[in-house]
Amino acid sequence: MAEARSPLHEMMARWAQPGLVTWIGVRPQRGAEIKVTDSARIDDTGVVGDRSRGGKRAVTLIQAEHLPAIAAFLGRDDIDPALVRRNIVVRGLNLAGLKGRAVQIGGAVIRPTTICAPCSLMERTLGHGGYAAMRGHGGWCAEVVTGGDIALGDTVQPID
Repeated sequence: MAEARSPLHEMMARWAQPGLVTWIGVRPQRGAEIKVTDSARIDDTGVVGDRSRGGKRAVTLIQAEHLPAIAAFLGRDDIDPALVRRNIVVRGLNLAGLKGRAVQIGGAVIRPTTICAPCSLMERTLGHGGYAAMRGHGGWCAEVVTGGDIALGDTVQPID
């Protein structure tokens, strides 16, 4: 017999609309320039060509909605997504609400696992205060459930 879910659990499982991939970047090695691309392949280790080693931090994502907040904390009008060094920028879907859930992005399925905390490199890429500006806005790390191709404009939505 299936276990009944509480009203709170039901609300936490809801999402208003699918998200959209608006930017994709590959980090060939630590500190190297980001390679911006229109499409990428995700395999067991993460985004092909990225420095990821797989596991719970195979793919990194950030919400497009957080980029203006980071910019505001730094006194800027905007932030180039390459500066925050995440693999995928998603617009229109709250990534925090997807922790532990299978999420379809194009032909791939990932599972957000943990907050993607900023590193000291943010002080160099964003300038003085960059690390602090990213705290709470650094995005999410995810493990790969099923590899596949992703591209700009792909929908992002939970499938479980």
